Amino acid sequence: MNLLPWQQKDWDHLLDYIRQHRVPQALLIYGNKGLGKQQLATQFVFSLLCEKPDSDGLYCGQCDRCQLLKAETHPDFIQIKPEESGKNITIGQIRSLITRLTLKPQFDTYRIVTINPADLMNNAASNAFLKCLEEPTERTILVLITDNITRLPATIISRCQKLNVSIPNKETVITWLKQENSNLLSSHLETLFNLTQGSPLQALAYSDTKILTLRNDCFNAWLGLAKQQQHPVVLAENWHKLTDIPLLHWMATWTVDMMKCYYQQSPVRLYNPDLKDQLQWLSQQLELKVLYSFYDLILISQQRYNTQINKQSLFEEILIKWFEANRGKTS
Repeated sequence: MNLLPWQQKDWDHLLDYIRQHRVPQALLIYGNKGLGKQQLATQFVFSLLCEKPDSDGLYCGQCDRCQLLKAETHPDFIQIKPEESGKNITIGQIRSLITRLTLKPQFDTYRIVTINPADLMNNAASNAFLKCLEEPTERTILVLITDNITRLPATIISRCQKLNVSIPNKETVITWLKQENSNLLSSHLETLFNLTQGSPLQALAYSDTKILTLRNDCFNAWLGLAKQQQHPVVLAENWHKLTDIPLLHWMATWTVDMMKCYYQQSPVRLYNPDLKDQLQWLSQQLELKVLYSFYDLILISQQRYNTQINKQSLFEEILIKWFEANRGKTS
């Protein structure tokens, strides 16, 4: 596994920990989705456990311990993640971890635990995990990874060293996307960069799944709803089935862009520059306080989305509010 082109600065920071023999007992790696935090953490873990890292501190990939790591059978590497997609990390998993940590590491280096996504520990699991942080065991390193640090309890954040993964510049992202997908149009590269807030892996995932076409279809439906050409309940019934796309994020970016259009005659740095004309038009139909209120609802809905809430009802609430906000305003 190689470092991604934009990760050298962050890797140098981690490598300093290793070379100075000051590896933190608890490390929190955080940043936007799609920056390669898992890859960076894996490189860190493998290098710490490798028998003979190279001159750049990267793991060799050939020694017995590297082979165990690749086969996911290294006894001193423990990965904690949700047992099912979309589920939380449970207190049962953390209790099992605590039991394992009472035993000594089998090799003479470190025992490393990764928790990803750390913000999916439920309240009981988070409280139990504090025991690991407050009562560290022999030669054990805890590596937490999250896209959203604000969802972690302050009691956990305060007990970790933190690495905020760098966001690459536009040129780096676009150059890398061209290398990974030579079929991308230049206009799509620009849109993908803005839509994903400069997250290369997320931009690549979007490019490979025709997601831009689907996003445009959803925006046109949303625009049609504003023009009273669609029914919000019917649209919600269709949208709640689209589980693999970030619809709430898209609506949030559309709303933020409308706010920017409201204030600026020629807005810059939009999430959706290719939709500027429609967003500019929409922004002139609504009062600013209505946009802020609608944006608040989307933020609340994002927090509730991964709970047991009925997804169709969630979208109905949003789309009905959007429909009513535009009633009599557009034509």
